[in-house]
Amino acid sequence: MERIEAVRNLKEFFRDSVAQAMDRQQVEADDHTACYVVNLLTLYSRSEQFFDRSENGIELRPVALVLADAVDAGTDEKNFALQRVGDVSLFLAGFLGDGLATKLVGVDYYVNMGGAAYCTLAQNIRGSIRGRAVGKVFNELAEKFTAFVDVLADIRDAARTSHSDVLRLYDSWQKTGSRRAAKILRDLGIEPTQAPSTAVPH
Repeated sequence: MERIEAVRNLKEFFRDSVAQAMDRQQVEADDHTACYVVNLLTLYSRSEQFFDRSENGIELRPVALVLADAVDAGTDEKNFALQRVGDVSLFLAGFLGDGLATKLVGVDYYVNMGGAAYCTLAQNIRGSIRGRAVGKVFNELAEKFTAFVDVLADIRDAARTSHSDVLRLYDSWQKTGSRRAAKILRDLGIEPTQAPSTAVPH
């Protein structure tokens, strides 16, 4: 049996994991952006921070409904909703992307929603005190959303690839242009030859 190692500091664990995954995926980003991703993973490791409480109990609200509810809200509420959509989409696409292949809403949906949410948020806070502090972080997450999905998927990856995994990887590459998926396919001797169906910035 494999030995299970205890992690004393979850934030340090994610900091090391993100740094190593960024290196393997050849993703370059500002230190503040990498730190934001580390903090996000640390926060969402607690289920009460990831899921929403409602009259139906604990659930994960669809990101489209989060945005819809914020349409008539104030500026702060809208920006909070945009950040929530970006964060949840990044987490879902990165850690649960493979499981989305059989769902009505696939990984490409979360890539597009999350990237657009971060982009709009960066524009909304431009010129404000908050914008000067973290505007560049949200802008970089928007521009490199697919790349950071690959970083999270790399962390999650158990290095066991079945035939169904190959199909999911190819499907992911076609829909998102994921460099990680393309690299794994090439390592398996499969050369992606058809252009991805969406042009998501890396």
